[in-house]
Formats: sequence, C-alpha cells, structure tokens
Amino acid sequence: MSDAALKTSPLHDRHVALGAKMADFGGWEMPIEYPGGGVVREHTAVRSSVGIFDVSHLGKARVSGPGAREFVNSCLANDLGRIHEGKAQYTLCCDENGGVVDDLIAYLRSDEDVFLIPNAANTAEVVRRLAAAAPEGIVVEDLHESYGVIAVQGTKSDEVLDALGLPTGHEYMSFVETDWNGLPVIVCRTGYTGERGYELVPAWDVAAQLWDALTEAAAPYDGLPCGLGARDTLRTEMGYALHGHELSTEITPVQARVGWAVGWKKDAFWGKDALVAEKAAGPERVAWGLLATGRGIPRAGCAVKADGAVVGEVTSGTFSPTLKNGIALALLAPSVAEGAEVVIDVRGREVTATVVKPPFVTVDVREG
Repeated sequence: MSDAALKTSPLHDRHVALGAKMADFGGWEMPIEYPGGGVVREHTAVRSSVGIFDVSHLGKARVSGPGAREFVNSCLANDLGRIHEGKAQYTLCCDENGGVVDDLIAYLRSDEDVFLIPNAANTAEVVRRLAAAAPEGIVVEDLHESYGVIAVQGTKSDEVLDALGLPTGHEYMSFVETDWNGLPVIVCRTGYTGERGYELVPAWDVAAQLWDALTEAAAPYDGLPCGLGARDTLRTEMGYALHGHELSTEITPVQARVGWAVGWKKDAFWGKDALVAEKAAGPERVAWGLLATGRGIPRAGCAVKADGAVVGEVTSGTFSPTLKNGIALALLAPSVAEGAEVVIDVRGREVTATVVKPPFVTVDVREG
C-alpha cells in the first residue's frame, strides 16, 4: 500500500511532532519508535516504569440487539458464558478449517451489547463474517474510526491514570465505562506487554487530548511515548501470539497453544468440527519458544533444524532487551521436546538455541 493510501490515527500529528519513525501496520501509518533511545529505551521504560502507546489502528466493532451475546458466542471460539457484564475475553474468529481469521478481545457490556477490538488488518473481514451470519434484529457495526485506543503499560500505570482521575485497580480483563473531563472513555485492564496496565478507548476526537494528558502524567515517572517496535519486543518476551505470525488461517489454535481460548464444550462455533478433530489426532506442529545460546538474532521465516533436518520455522524473532539475548517463537514438529538443542538458520549462519516454554521473562499482570 502506498503511503498516500495509508490511514492515520487521531494522534498522527503528535507522532510527527515528536519525530517518530513511522511505518505501515495493517494499512495504518503508525509509530515504530521515537528519537532518544528507540525500541530498547521504550521497552525498558515499560518494564521498569510506564509507557504510553497509540494503538488506535486496532479495530473496533459492535454487535447489538436481542441475543447479541448468544449470537457472538455461536460464532467466536471462546465461551462468553464464562464471563459476566463488565468483563473482557480473549477470543478467536476461526474459519471452517480451524484456521484463525483473527484473534480479538470481546467486551461484554450486556446480553444485548458486545464490543469487539480486532486487529487492524482483519477488522473488515471479522465484521463481514459476523454481519453475514447475523439473524434479523442483530446489528453488526464497523466502528474502526469512531474510537482511538491508547495503551498505558507498566508498573506505574496506576499512578498515571490516578493523576487523571481515571479508575484503577479493577480486576484483570475487566473494564469500566467512565468520563474524563466530561468525555466518555472505556478503561480496560488489558494489554499486550505482560506488565500491569490499561487500554483506554476514547472517542476518536478525544484521543489527542487524552494522549497529551497521559504523556504529561507519565513524565515524572520517566515514562515515555512508545512505538510499535517496543510493543513487539515486549509481547515476544511474553510469548504472546501476533496474528500473521503465530496465528493465521494456516495456523490453528491447537498448533499455536491457544486452545485455552476455545470453548470446547460449546454446542457450536466457527471451525469447531475441524478443531475438535485436530485436537483428537494431535497437531502436525506445535508452538515453542527458542532461547538463542549462540550469537545472532532469529527472525521470522528462519528454518529450525535438529540433527541436520528441518523441524520447523521461526514465526517471530527479536533481540530481548530484558535478557540481552536473541529469542524467538517457532512452530516445531511434535517430536521436538522442551529442553532440546536446535539450530536456527539465520541467513545461512547457524545459531544454536534451546527449546523453551514462554514466557521468556517473569512478570505479574494479574495482581490487583
């Protein structure tokens, strides 16, 4: 997609003013990193204090009407019956073959109102599939450019929100609908970094005011605006899946080890028959972490070998600022066990690694 065709977030002028390095994320021009230290500095700020991310490229959609919860539950993989109003749930939109069209978070407002945050590039397809399946009386709306999303992540995230008079301390994977300066905002106890944190969902035209207030409140804690480069290194350290890498229409929840986000006992959901069959037979490949023991940084697409034979492929790879080491997520043959020594082919150079179960670093996101 040409730069001219890229969409921009409601905070675009803030990023440009800060001198951010910009790139295409799912058709949106978004910040990768800011001057003054880049990804490593921003990553470290989140792990040690607080970082503020613009993730307004993420999709927003709403399913409403009598029986909305029941309808969404019959489509998406996780079981909305497990949660109550005011709670959020990680879930999957699968196709008939069990492949993942998208992974997303569902926010249960009521039995008649479910708010969804899909990935940027997949929002239109998720909305299309839900709208095509919706019975009379159920309304499916694409609200992608109606709301911004700002993530406040890190050990000092509560202090930053407290400074703005926003609610803090609610249960992990829950949300509170509130007002800030008389303007509505949803405060979600969710995030993609592993650290304690929140994701704020303001109206599109309120996002810039909220960003300014949050970055000002974070400054006394040495908090920083953070780009999507740090978001990627943070989520990789935690072993969190990224659609298009660890999940795709070619990679099922069973292979990706996200079967915990599947309501196996539900009567129906998209892809159920294929996934139940795959689970029973055992997947042909399984997700693992790789901790490099040799010098080199693994990257997506690198072949993984054991005893000279290719046994899998890296799906995400990076340098871990916390461990100061190369790490990767990979899909490997089921014969490969935890603790095995493998070799990653990084541009023709062999980098040795140990098979591990993520996360690569230990944090406590659920406390409080």
